Amino acid sequence: MDDIQLLVEYFIDRYAKKAGKNFSNITNKTLQLFQAYDWPGNIRELQNVIERAVILCDGETFSVDEAWLKRASSPVSDAGVPFVTTLVERERHMIETALAQCQGRVSGVNGAAKKLGIPRQTLDARIASLGIDKHRFKTR
Repeated sequence: MDDIQLLVEYFIDRYAKKAGKNFSNITNKTLQLFQAYDWPGNIRELQNVIERAVILCDGETFSVDEAWLKRASSPVSDAGVPFVTTLVERERHMIETALAQCQGRVSGVNGAAKKLGIPRQTLDARIASLGIDKHRFKTR
């Protein structure tokens, strides 16, 4: 936390140069927000927030949107549904949707693997581990 101001200044300078911008100052509110935030994503999260702000800031004063640093309550934990279960269900839904759109075809230019942007072998392994019957999506 003691290094936040130094890191903020460094990253602002770094990303401002990349974007061809020049910031002469940073708002006190922004600096206070950075120092008060617990940075669960560590330095990478700080970098990402600053890079985004540099791109969006106009003028010579650097500032961030306060909403970027507020912790939203997780709807998953509020619902009491285990996170892993939700991810598995979402993955199953995505794979089944892709298989339906591709009429059960897994590989090739018009296959579900291409549509999902993953290798065929990976998709075959996920289909097997999730117990999805890919043949039910085939049209004859």
